[in-house]
Formats: sequence, C-alpha cells, structure tokens
Amino acid sequence: MTLYSSTSLACSPFHIVASFLSLGDSNTASTSMVTVEYDAVSYHALPKGLINSRHRFKYVLVFLFLAVSVFIFLLRDIVTLEGLSCHTAWLFFPPRNSSCAAYTQKTPQPSQHPVPTFCRHRGPGPTPDEALEDRRLLDAIAWPQPPAGPVPAPLNQTSDPAHSLFAILPSRGLRAWRVGDQLEALVQMKDFQGRSKRHGGDFLVARLHSPALGAGVAGRVVDHLDGSYSALFPLPWAGPATATVTMVHSSEAVAVLRRLRERWPNRIFFHSLYRVGNLSETTACLPCLPPDYPQRPLCNHTDPHTGEPWYCYKPERLGCDFRVNHAMGGYQKPLYSKQEALLFRSGVNLKVVLHASGPDSIDVLPQKIDGQKLENSSTRAELVKYTPAGYYYQSYWKPVGGTPARRFDTSSSITQCLTGKVINMYGDSTMRQWFEYLSAFIPEFNLHRSKMVGPLMAVDSKHNILMKYRCHGPPIRIRPVAVSELRYVANELDGLAGGPDTVVLFSVWAHFTSFPVEVYIRRMRHIRRATVRLLARGPGTLVVIRSANFVAMDQTTSTHSSDWFSLQMDGVLRAMFQGMAVVLVDAWEMTLAHHSAHNIHPPPPVIKNMVDLVLAHVCPDETDKKS
Repeated sequence: MTLYSSTSLACSPFHIVASFLSLGDSNTASTSMVTVEYDAVSYHALPKGLINSRHRFKYVLVFLFLAVSVFIFLLRDIVTLEGLSCHTAWLFFPPRNSSCAAYTQKTPQPSQHPVPTFCRHRGPGPTPDEALEDRRLLDAIAWPQPPAGPVPAPLNQTSDPAHSLFAILPSRGLRAWRVGDQLEALVQMKDFQGRSKRHGGDFLVARLHSPALGAGVAGRVVDHLDGSYSALFPLPWAGPATATVTMVHSSEAVAVLRRLRERWPNRIFFHSLYRVGNLSETTACLPCLPPDYPQRPLCNHTDPHTGEPWYCYKPERLGCDFRVNHAMGGYQKPLYSKQEALLFRSGVNLKVVLHASGPDSIDVLPQKIDGQKLENSSTRAELVKYTPAGYYYQSYWKPVGGTPARRFDTSSSITQCLTGKVINMYGDSTMRQWFEYLSAFIPEFNLHRSKMVGPLMAVDSKHNILMKYRCHGPPIRIRPVAVSELRYVANELDGLAGGPDTVVLFSVWAHFTSFPVEVYIRRMRHIRRATVRLLARGPGTLVVIRSANFVAMDQTTSTHSSDWFSLQMDGVLRAMFQGMAVVLVDAWEMTLAHHSAHNIHPPPPVIKNMVDLVLAHVCPDETDKKS
C-alpha cells in the first residue's frame, strides 16, 4: 500500500485531513479520506476473475472509468485543499518549507477602468494628469471581486462568522512573547454550511486589547484571496493581550455595496428652497446629473471657483437665482432585494466577532534590556512587520513615531498651548466635536446660529485665541442652512493668509460615503491644491487632517454609511496627501483600537485623545524640538 509522504508534498492530503477534522470541516475531510483510501488500494488486490480473458475487455473499460474518476476526484481535492486550506493545516502540522501556494501573500488585481459610474456632470472632464491619478488611486483601493456566479449568491454560500475561525500562531521556537514582537493569527472563513470559502474579499478588522491595562491597538488584516487571511498584531505593551477578529461585511455584501455606490449615486437626495416674497418652491438637489436629464430643466449651482458640481431641479415658477437654503432630503429605498438584505443582519453577518479555534490571549513579557534586539514573530516570516499609528495604554493614546503625545488635562495647559493662535476648523460634525471639546476651555461667542449647523466661534481675548468652525459645502446631510453659509473648504483655505500662528483642521468624509469614489477624489484634489497654496504663501502654517472613523451600522445605514465606504475613501485621502507637510490624526485606528462601541461621533475619551494629539503638534515640548 502506497501513501503520500510528508516529504513529497509540503501540504499532503493527510496533513490537511487532520487539520480539517480538527476544525470541523466534515465535507472536505470526508472527500479527502475517500481519495486517500482509494489511492492506497493495490491493483494486485483485485479479484482474479477480473483477468479472465472472456471478460477482459469489459473489466478494462470499468477499470479505466474508475481510474479516470479517481484521478478527477484526486486532482480536485489536491487543488482545493492545497490552495484553500494550507493555512489551516499548517496550524497543526507545520511543513518543512513554505512551498504551499497559500503561504504567498497575494494582492487584489487592479480594477478595470473606467469604473462604470453614473455620476455625470456638465463641467469639463479630468485632465490627462488627473485621469492618470484617478486610475492610480482606484487601483490602490481595488477590492477583490467575487467569482462568477448567481447574483445575489445563495445565502448558505456566503461568509458566516459563526462557522469561521481564527487561530493564533505560535511564536518562532515557541519562545515567550515580548514587547516589540509581532503576533499573527490565521483566519479561515466558512459559509453557512460550514464549508471553507475559496475566495477572498471579506471585510475583516482585527484588534488586540487588554481591558485590565486600558490598552488596545489596531491590527492589520491581509487577504490571501483564497478564503484565508492573516491578522497581524504589534505587541506594544507588557501584560495580558487578547486578539479579536471581526467580520464587518462578507465579500458578498461588499459586492452589493459596490453596486449601490456605482449605480445609485443619488440614493441620498437633498432639498433647496427657492423664494421670492410670498412665493416659494422646494425642489430636489443632487451632486450628479439625474437620469431624466435633460428632460427636466435643472438649476446649475456649480461652484465657480472649484468647479464642484451641484444641481437642483428648476422651480416651476421661480428662477434659479432665488435659491435660499440647502437641507437634507431623504433616502431612496428599498435599494436592494429581500435576498440581498439578508447579507446585512446585525448579529448574524454584520460586524460579528469570529470565534478562536484555540486560545485567543497571550501574556507579553517586557522587552529585553541586554542591548540585543530580539526578533520574534510567529513561525511564518513572509509577511512584513506592521507598524500602527499608535496604541492605547492606561486609556491614553501613544503615537508610534513622530511627535510624542502630551496630556492636556487642565484649562490652563490648553489655553497656554493655544495662546496667540487662530484655529480654523472645517468639515462635518466629526470636526465639530473638536470645536465643542475645546469650547469648554475657550469661551464661545454667540453668532446666533444653530449649534448643529454653525458657523461657530470661540474667543479668548486674554490669551489672544480665536477659534472658528464652519461646515463644508454640499453634499452635506444637514438641517436647513442658508446658501450664504455654504462654503467649500478649498475656497476657505484660499482666504487664509497663513503663518506660524495659523492652525487649520479639517475632516471631510462622512457625507461622501454614498457617492462614487471619483466624487471624493475631486473634492480632495481641490482641497489639496488649496493646501499647497496656503503652505506656500504662509510658511509655518499647521494643517491637520482628521481621517474617517468606524460607525454604528444596521441593515438600513449600511446602504449609505458603511465602514467599507469609509475605508475606501480613507485610502484615497492618505494617498493624496502622502508626502505633504500635513499632520494626519488617524481616527480610523483610534476608534478601532478603543473599547467603546463604534459610533460616527466617538465618545469623549477618544475625542480628548485626538485633541491632545493635535495640541501636541501645536505646541510641541521644547525637549522634543531639540531632539
């Protein structure tokens, strides 16, 4: 009897059968066992009657049919198991080399361009350089496409976090974990029937935390495009640490979100009031030309300076010049079928934590102080080391690299830091949170405007501090705001002189999640150009950009405010401002690493850590400057 040896194949069927039995993948395991058992049968064990000359031709045909069938089943199992589940098998039977294809880190293929969107506008198209950047940015955020098949996919074939598992890999040489090492966990996604997924594209996030220490750090997830993933965790503190992997969306849900974003750009609509005397009309407004254009006349309210498009249906009895305000209109629904809605069920397949197949916690020892750098990681070493933006320890955020964090716990420390400064804040309500936090220390000047809309101002004449907040221009989901108060961030930046006493803070993302990425790229391009001009004419100006953060989601809000939309835009933001003399406050990692529930408006402890980080850049410690 001939069996597969562990030396002939790095990931033999016997290795893989054992691993899948351990993980409960009964279907795959049973198929592999049948294959191996048949391969183990010797030809000489066949009955002697088979070689009778009268029946030789008949039995030769039967034997050939069986041989071909076995070969097909064997080939299918080897391809499936070696390509799909080597990672899982490796948890229990480490191979002598890394010849398994699944060990090689893969990246999604660039998306095809142009992306088929329906966000048309009247203005000129992108220049050749802009079109080239658009393609580069879209390639940078390319997401794996699901394999060809029925749309939508049957629910029982979609990713199920209840069946999926992750396992922490042992350290190299089974040494103790120490501060500075990197922990790795392998994730195997399965469907609702318990079968391993054969493709990537699931939206997973990872976090390492220690409630006892008030510690937390965001992990990084690497998609191997075969149903398996690696979760990488830095180890920045000594003590207990627990790994958590969460499925935000299945790959099938992401495919629905992508279709909504590209095919239904106007699924959120807005209103504007037109009025002359006692005559008034309200019409719907959109950033993209509607499908019934040009059958219905439009008012073109495109910004003359930036070229940002904005359209409203023309009132029947009033001219376009009599527009008074801008307001949120509503949401188009339903946008997906009942079967697609099953992909967005809280507690089932929307932001659900995966189970661990073994221990999910480790103890981390302090870093060695003998001067010898210890390079310890999980047994696999192919993946690069992940460096986070920072981490929480004792509930305070500690940046990794760059300007060290400082604590501003008193009113005097904050006013001393901001003395002589003009702080200009622009963006959505996540930026307004910073204004509200600081206005507890800087007296607010009443401009008789809505606190939810603004503009807002705070003044400390004693310390010569001026702080202002203004919401960004449309699209913005907001209560009725006068058109005269709608300002585009790029235009506001062009109105600043700049200089060492000027601080600019902006956060622009939450109101763009429902639109095609090109809409966000265009807006960021205008803001980037204005930032370059500001830094050129006002050397020493501090520009701080706040990134997107995680939000609470349900079946309805996922259609327009999903974390996946935010993740895509966050990738665009980072790429477009990379290398510029600006500061990025990584709200994405700061909300992922924190223990609080996700909310579009993070809780006060997170806001305090964000503002402390900003203040550390406004007035860095003199010892830090010298170093």
